[in-house]
Amino acid sequence: MATNPEIERRRTFAIVAHPDAGKTSLTEKFLLFGGQIQVAGAVKSNKIKKTATSDWMDIEKQRGISVTTSVMEFDYKDYKVNILDTPGHQDFAEDTYRTLTAVDSVIIVVDGAKGVETQTRKLMEVCRMRNTPVIIFVNKMDREAKDPFDLMDELEEELVIQVRPLTWPIESGPRFKGVYNLYEHNLNLFQPSKQVVTEKVEVNIHTEELDNRIGHDLADKLRGELELIEGVYPEFNVNEYLKGEVAPVFFGSALNNFGVEELLNTFVEIAPSPRPVKAEERTVMPDEPKFTGFVFKITANIDPNHRSCIAFCKVCSGKFSRNVPYYHVRHDKTMRFSSPTQFMAQRKTTVDEAWAGDIIGLPDNGTFKIGDTLTEGEKLHFRGLPSFSPEMFKYIENADPMKQKQLAKGIDQLMDEGVAQLFVNQFNGRKIIGTVGQLQFEVIQYRLEHEYNAKCRWEPVSLYKACWIESDDPAELEAFKKRKYQYMAKDREGRDVFLADSGYVLQMAQMDFKHIKFHFTSEF
Repeated sequence: MATNPEIERRRTFAIVAHPDAGKTSLTEKFLLFGGQIQVAGAVKSNKIKKTATSDWMDIEKQRGISVTTSVMEFDYKDYKVNILDTPGHQDFAEDTYRTLTAVDSVIIVVDGAKGVETQTRKLMEVCRMRNTPVIIFVNKMDREAKDPFDLMDELEEELVIQVRPLTWPIESGPRFKGVYNLYEHNLNLFQPSKQVVTEKVEVNIHTEELDNRIGHDLADKLRGELELIEGVYPEFNVNEYLKGEVAPVFFGSALNNFGVEELLNTFVEIAPSPRPVKAEERTVMPDEPKFTGFVFKITANIDPNHRSCIAFCKVCSGKFSRNVPYYHVRHDKTMRFSSPTQFMAQRKTTVDEAWAGDIIGLPDNGTFKIGDTLTEGEKLHFRGLPSFSPEMFKYIENADPMKQKQLAKGIDQLMDEGVAQLFVNQFNGRKIIGTVGQLQFEVIQYRLEHEYNAKCRWEPVSLYKACWIESDDPAELEAFKKRKYQYMAKDREGRDVFLADSGYVLQMAQMDFKHIKFHFTSEF
């Protein structure tokens, strides 16, 4: 692996979860330990006018949810931590899937009372596909939660991965006393406080000191449970975790800042430094001397006063330096970047250099698309940034004829972000927006109005699925297009897309036209 100390100390990871499990609160507490913020903002509190640092868009502040992945970096001990807080809401799943291509490990947050939810399962599938190492944090132990042993079984069954607890809770809800740290063999006693970090006690669990601390009954119960854990679960093996075979589990309460420090300490110690990245041509190692990187996300209007886009670029190898010419593979030309930035959500600072594992923001005036590669001259193409077939469709119409230009620009930039997908119907020339969830339509409408000063209105269109089509038989492709003329569209790359209006129609088309391939992601 990497031998460069700068690359060795990098930890780049994403925090993923079902909505409301507490991802953003956990991110806030990490930043508190990293000294980046002085007061953690509660995501839901209306009394405190401070919102979470990672939720910076207006619409996020209004609704108390994250709608876009935000990138933050901080130093902790000897490590440089890059953290990506992802949206949990399934309507923004695509943003999250793409983010997972840019990280080396993942922390999954699970609500102690609700256990594993649908979105968590889906995200885990993406991690499994890429063998990404996973740590699980069971949150909200200060509320009534499921029995920890039941939770462990549920995690194994639902997420299809072996688990190993590294901390263990003593009761939950109002009776919650704290957690015992199996990794460091000490006891952490719980005091509900959002700002203060809880005291730790070195305790030999076989002595009376434990009884004095938490009471005789609980002490006996804890001893029994710890014996059972040692009997049931094999000893924690870091290599199995790094291969993505075992997930260590921590318990705590992110809101009350409890169990978070243990998670962070263990995480920086065991999580992988930047890993090799597969390109189509070859595998790129992080400690190669030459810089390579790819764009995995584009965000418009981080600063509403300047209509600028920022392309998020993950550095895969070597060192990125400011003002040095780099080669843009798709455009086949070199470019210089005079003001690359690093982030603390919306606050950004200009950086002079970045190493493998870091995520930098490059100012973008339409030069980048998701998946673009930058190198020092080598032609590389990084794969693995799919667009999925949308499941909801609406016609987008201009609601203000005077603002045609603003609307076109707004749609263009938002589609570059990968918020949704745009198809142009070949039959009537109308624009159709496809998304994976209803909430995205609201976000698009809101952002067009507030960021681009353009109004749009939606009109219903009844479609079942969009599929990209290709064929080695040009005659059959032509016949298909003629027969399905009303349902043919082009995507932004000019590729043919068939908009099937029902599952039955799609099935029949697949049976009738044997030589046509139907793809449900744009990567083929």
